[in-house]
Amino acid sequence: MRVALWAALGAGVVAGGAAMVRAGTTRARDASLPASSLRVVGEGGATTEWWRSADAPARWRAGLPALARAVRWHDDGAAVAWGELSLEGTGEAKHTGVILARIDPGRVTLRLVGGDADLPPLEARWTIGDAPDDAVLALNAGQFDVGGAWGWVVRGGREVQAARPAPLAPAVVIDDEGRLAIVAAARIDSARSTGRVREAFQSYPALLAGGEVPLPLRAGGLGVDVAHRDARLALCTLPGGRVLVALTRFEGLGGALELLPFGLTTPEMAALMGALGCRDAVLLDGGVSGQLAIRDARGERHVWPGMRRVPLGLVAAEH
Repeated sequence: MRVALWAALGAGVVAGGAAMVRAGTTRARDASLPASSLRVVGEGGATTEWWRSADAPARWRAGLPALARAVRWHDDGAAVAWGELSLEGTGEAKHTGVILARIDPGRVTLRLVGGDADLPPLEARWTIGDAPDDAVLALNAGQFDVGGAWGWVVRGGREVQAARPAPLAPAVVIDDEGRLAIVAAARIDSARSTGRVREAFQSYPALLAGGEVPLPLRAGGLGVDVAHRDARLALCTLPGGRVLVALTRFEGLGGALELLPFGLTTPEMAALMGALGCRDAVLLDGGVSGQLAIRDARGERHVWPGMRRVPLGLVAAEH
């Protein structure tokens, strides 16, 4: 995602409508999104439509069983389980693969890496290939611009870069007990004042807040480009404290062109995270920056590289 979109994020988050629709969701009133839909590919290639822009929920009260059943999980009981999901969308998203990593923060240590831990992360030098040998998970963290990592950065309990004010730019916060939370922009100062923040980084835009889709993601013309398609990377919290990471990849031509920046719109990515059961979710830098590595229970490393170095990475190592 380009920082040029940033001016749009001052639009804020406004509560949506209350009409009930399928799967326990709440429909957005007067929402106007480009026409699109998403189908999940199940066993034997059968597809089921589960989201339409014309009927886009404003709130996700629970995940969709159809998506949960379609995820092909590996190492289901591991500290970091990983799974695969296939979607069919509109246009460039016709063949979209999703790689999922489900993390138990109680069994791993999450920390930021890249550059000098005592200085603001100014240069884009890090890739998942630089992850430490003991990492069971590695991905790029946050957003960045020509000046380095964007927004608030805390490493090892030390604030190395100040927060940037904007309503749709929450922070991913790991406290001194290893718990991860997505903290709304308006609550960052409160989180700082506790003195319990061990690691933190800021990103944008928020995709879900308590299950609710922010208004600028439910209608056009509110500052967020709701039509642009790209490869996406997002992080969310699940009920019970677990964390979910989702990376999309283009699956056309059997995956031979998976690094092409084709994929979902931002509203579609919000829908995907809601349908997977997320409560709070935020988009990380996707496109050619999006990258993910997972080491499975047998020690095999599965890698989905990006094409760009980034200032910050997030890694997990088992206790």
